[in-house]
Amino acid sequence: MNILSIQSHVAYGHVGNASAAFAMQRLGHEVWPIHTVQFSNHTGYGSWKGQVFDSSLIDDCVEGISERGVLGSCDGVLSGYVGAPAIGDSILRAVKRVREANPAAAYACDPVIGDVGRGIFVRPGVPEFFRDQAVPAADLVTPNHFELDFLVGRPSASMSDVKASVADLHALGPKVVLVTSLIVDGTPDDALDIVASDGSHLWLARSRRLPLSVNGAGDAIAALFYVHWLTTRSVPEALSRSVSSVFGLLNRTVEAGSREIVLIAAQDEIVRPSTVIPAVPV
Repeated sequence: MNILSIQSHVAYGHVGNASAAFAMQRLGHEVWPIHTVQFSNHTGYGSWKGQVFDSSLIDDCVEGISERGVLGSCDGVLSGYVGAPAIGDSILRAVKRVREANPAAAYACDPVIGDVGRGIFVRPGVPEFFRDQAVPAADLVTPNHFELDFLVGRPSASMSDVKASVADLHALGPKVVLVTSLIVDGTPDDALDIVASDGSHLWLARSRRLPLSVNGAGDAIAALFYVHWLTTRSVPEALSRSVSSVFGLLNRTVEAGSREIVLIAAQDEIVRPSTVIPAVPV
């Protein structure tokens, strides 16, 4: 498959396209990356160098790809961190052009807004862009728990709440919903829950919580879930495969004592996870 991936990029470490692109490539897919920023490292370090690109860069790159006559072979668009609403507008223009060339292409949106404990960490206007424009345009969305609550406008403290919130998210447009970093009443302290829905059924994948905090895991799981869903059209299979791979990557990261995901050293976990985490109906 050919995937147009529009995300941030870092020279050192693995977040945004530096996480998602390789993960998809390791599964044998062609990735056409367009970077919305080029930073030296992710912002979690507190300091970084680099530039935020103008939204016109996205339009120019998509136009150049179109001039090669290959947009019709693009199977989907994946978007992640959006630095400003104008960049989001360019992403949606790219989605529109790809769908015009290939009506079967699927748009996957990772609505990066914020997280539990940190709150909203993107620029003003970006959360509303995701809620009002990107999510309704998407075939598949991958919010974390905090972002799910923002998008539907209410907290989800129990699994019943989550089911209702996911249903509301489906009603906005997406056919498939993945919710990461889920913590609800009944979630064990040593566990991490991820759920996925196809609009009719909800599945849960529960992994062991690992003693680390790294950036880029969300970018990797969004990309892996997306391409597994594209190839299998099975939500539970995509959920099990992606969660198993990311757990393996993170477990190897803990063993290495690294602050960055050891994406390259542990790349076999992407293809053949050492631990298989099942997706069970909820």
